[in-house]
Amino acid sequence: MQPPRVLTSRCVQRLPDCPAALPVHESAGGAAFFDPLTMRPVLAHLGPMRVACTLLMIAAMLAGCASAPSRQQPARSLGTAPASIADRQSAHLANAVLFRALALVGTPYRYGGNTPEGGFDCSGLVGYVFRDAAAIALPRTSAQIAEVAGKTLGRSDLQSGDLVLFASGRKVHHVGIYVGENRFVHAPNSGGTVRMNSLDDHGWRDTFSHGKRVIR
Repeated sequence: MQPPRVLTSRCVQRLPDCPAALPVHESAGGAAFFDPLTMRPVLAHLGPMRVACTLLMIAAMLAGCASAPSRQQPARSLGTAPASIADRQSAHLANAVLFRALALVGTPYRYGGNTPEGGFDCSGLVGYVFRDAAAIALPRTSAQIAEVAGKTLGRSDLQSGDLVLFASGRKVHHVGIYVGENRFVHAPNSGGTVRMNSLDDHGWRDTFSHGKRVIR
């Protein structure tokens, strides 16, 4: 006699009114089956009803295994990707503005000037840097620049590449580019050249109005 074949399944379960054992081989002496709790072979004489019931249980188990749904990985959301890309692009443009402004320190001041060759006034410097480094067109005067769309900032919120505006009363009369550490690059009408000053310096501390972020 050949040894009984072993039937294994991960879906072993009991069905109502059926024997708790799984038949795996029949012989003249009875049927060999495994107890699902002990997994030990047992010999018993199965009547027709018990054989039919056990076969139904095996069929139900196999059908359950075949139809068990596979786990699906949750879909990845790409909703934050555009924002992350936009943030990196903004940081890149702000750095470009920062370095372009610093490179122009020492350029002669000239009223109405807006080129490195011809010199700069304050709004001419700001307009040139933003156009050259970030492809952003700004109005020609500091008062007009103060009205452009952008996020208005307090001094503690300033970041490199932001505009800094100065006013007497409510009238904005001067503009520069913030470069970090409380410093800004500008073209003052006194001093002769584009230079870097601190917002804590006398005159600038008292006339600072607000900042504006136009890179977004």
